[in-house]
Amino acid sequence: MNWIPLLAAVVASLACAYFRGSLRTWTIAGFAAILGIGALAGSHWLAIALTALAFGLASLPLNLDDFRRKRITAPLLAVYEKIRPQISDTERTALEAGTVGFEGELFSGKPDWSKLLKQPAPELSVEEKAFLDGPVEEVCAMADDWQITHELADLTPGIWDFIKKQKFFGMIIPKQYGGLEFSAYAQSAVLQKLMGISGSLASTVGVPNSLGPGELLLHYGTQEQRDHYLPRLADGREIPCFALTGPTAGSDATSIPDYGVVCKGEWQGMQVLGVRLTFDKRYITLAPVATLIGLAFQMHDPEHLLGDKEHIGITLALIPRSTPGLEIGRRHFPLNGAFQNGPLRGRDIFIPMSQLIGGADMAGQGWRMLVECLSVGRAITLPSNASGGARMGAIATGAYARIRKQFGMAIGRFEGVEEALARIGGHTYAITALSRATAAAVDRGEKPAAPSAIAKYHCTELSREVARDIIDIHGGKGVQLGPSNYAGRGWQTVPISITVEGANIMTRSLMIFGQGAIRCHPHVLKELQAAQIADYATRLRAFDKELFAHIGFAVSNAVRSLVLGLTFAKIGNTPGDKYTRRYYRKLNRYAANLALVADSAMLMLGGKLKFKESLSARLGDVLSNLYIASAMLKRYEDQGRPVADRPLLAWAFHDCAWRMQNAFDGVLRNFPIRPAAWLLRALVFPFGRFEVPPSDRLGHRVAALLMAPNDARDRLGEWAYLTPSANNVVGRMNALLPEVIAAEPVERKFAKARSQLASLDAAAQLAEAEQLGAITADERTQLERVRAATAEFIAVDDFDPAELSAAVRHQQPALRSVA
Repeated sequence: MNWIPLLAAVVASLACAYFRGSLRTWTIAGFAAILGIGALAGSHWLAIALTALAFGLASLPLNLDDFRRKRITAPLLAVYEKIRPQISDTERTALEAGTVGFEGELFSGKPDWSKLLKQPAPELSVEEKAFLDGPVEEVCAMADDWQITHELADLTPGIWDFIKKQKFFGMIIPKQYGGLEFSAYAQSAVLQKLMGISGSLASTVGVPNSLGPGELLLHYGTQEQRDHYLPRLADGREIPCFALTGPTAGSDATSIPDYGVVCKGEWQGMQVLGVRLTFDKRYITLAPVATLIGLAFQMHDPEHLLGDKEHIGITLALIPRSTPGLEIGRRHFPLNGAFQNGPLRGRDIFIPMSQLIGGADMAGQGWRMLVECLSVGRAITLPSNASGGARMGAIATGAYARIRKQFGMAIGRFEGVEEALARIGGHTYAITALSRATAAAVDRGEKPAAPSAIAKYHCTELSREVARDIIDIHGGKGVQLGPSNYAGRGWQTVPISITVEGANIMTRSLMIFGQGAIRCHPHVLKELQAAQIADYATRLRAFDKELFAHIGFAVSNAVRSLVLGLTFAKIGNTPGDKYTRRYYRKLNRYAANLALVADSAMLMLGGKLKFKESLSARLGDVLSNLYIASAMLKRYEDQGRPVADRPLLAWAFHDCAWRMQNAFDGVLRNFPIRPAAWLLRALVFPFGRFEVPPSDRLGHRVAALLMAPNDARDRLGEWAYLTPSANNVVGRMNALLPEVIAAEPVERKFAKARSQLASLDAAAQLAEAEQLGAITADERTQLERVRAATAEFIAVDDFDPAELSAAVRHQQPALRSVA
């Protein structure tokens, strides 16, 4: 029994680590356990005394602040100052630009779920709902995507006039300047609805409401600039674009070679101080039609006209289209997308200082301005467009899979098609929950740097998977372009969103974990900041505080990882209902795993981790899927825990868990310090890997939801444009779905009688079946009506060869010819 005091000390230490007790709490609990349990167990007094002595030698020095700082922290600070990762000014600006929301809880290893669930559910105002039901519905009815993408390569003049008049470009602009002043959630809803009918229309509306002159002027413009430009941007008198990317500076935006030299020149007949610009930009959305160009450039002052500094840094300016020397108007042609996109060039263009955004006082602040606004714009536009396309695709493909028959039954009944439908449904649920979460974060006043990168990457990547499955299910119907093809353009243009606002490869490899690890970690950034304090005593005190909090944090995550792994995450208090508590517990486990592995990687690899991009990407995958799963659970709670949505939630959640497990496995298999990798694997996967992809049975339930009208399908298709108008093939097909389902029993009766029929003609067979009494007259009429209606959605387009000639296309619009 003499070993019991030692066991008591170990159990008390593990309990304190698991529940994150303080250093003093651990010390008191350890002594209490040794003395109390040892005495109750009848251990020899010498065993108790020796155990208490050993524990005291280990714990008491740590509780003596001055001793701990001088003997322990000071040497560690000296080592840390030599090995700490070097952060460039560019990286520091990016780190300081954003805020930390619930993603910080996920990175803590012990999420406080009450913080997530207490966040208000996003809602549209009465005015925002009216705009969706009014102008947005109207412009959707005006949009013919085949006409836009094939015949005109542009929106129609009527649509351009309408979106200007209805202030679609002014959703982010306050009402005091004539804008709509919509919430981020409303902007997302508008873009999702537009995306369902025309990606070119959604992009045209999305860009002015994202990173660009409007957003930048709101935050940094002078009052004079706001008063002049914002009303003109709101009502469409000015069409904005923002020029950042060039031939030699894409994702590496800080290396832009475009420059401006401070000098004196002539502006509107007067000699003024200004900047002479030379630049070469490309891929600029709305540039060909823009009247107000936002420009990023490197500003230089060789004659010191502004001060002592010669290289001032990245600066942002506004250039009117009428400025002499501006080359504008030519277009790129991005994968048959019809939104306006093109190059911008200028050489020795002079603008006055008053055209710098924010005036001369903001010269050199361009990078900070960009990263502060980018996290907001990136959280809304691209995730919303991905959500809108996925929603419309899910509704359309579910209906088509029920309508289209092969081998005598709906193609959606085949397990191979069911598997693809399940992926469409599950991924759409994840995409839309993630987009919802980031828009809500913006409305709460956050600048979600890490979540916006997560949303940009995963919404666009998952939407690419959705688009692939949509095409696979539609088969030939999906690849034959024409007025009746609602899937082809989405498949063609989906890579565009992968490449813009930070290419996805770079976003995953460098940004998600690279920024998230430092910003979201409760101690790393504070340690870096403490180590940079000039006064040594203050530096030592601040570093000591964070260092030992960090050590306790690391020990806690190791213990929590092991305990939750050994118990298969079956323990712990969590919110949710009986159905979802297991999900919260599983996220608790993976959050602890992430905190442990990330901490270990940062400690052992130090600054080299920044160059281990594959490891960083996989750790980012874990953080991303934790965030996505949290967003789905929040959505489930906000919508009243709908039982009908459980198959969608379950499929998407198991997919996230499967991806997290694989990401951890990839990190541990490739971790360069092998003994550490073996130890981490034992803590993270004590019994091995048990996550599996969503089951076929679950996939069957998800597929069934997509192929029949129900509440879960309606929620998944929220904001999709489903009005059965002349220009909306999907709307008409969706409206037909109940009739198709109602006719299926009759189709089965007819199929049983087919062997008795002599006629080969389909119409004659129906008449003969009625004569034989196999079906009634009403049933015959029902089948004739449904077959005639479904023929439109099975048909594909064909053309006279001349119609496809680029030389004559503008003279002879394409005609629909159904087979």
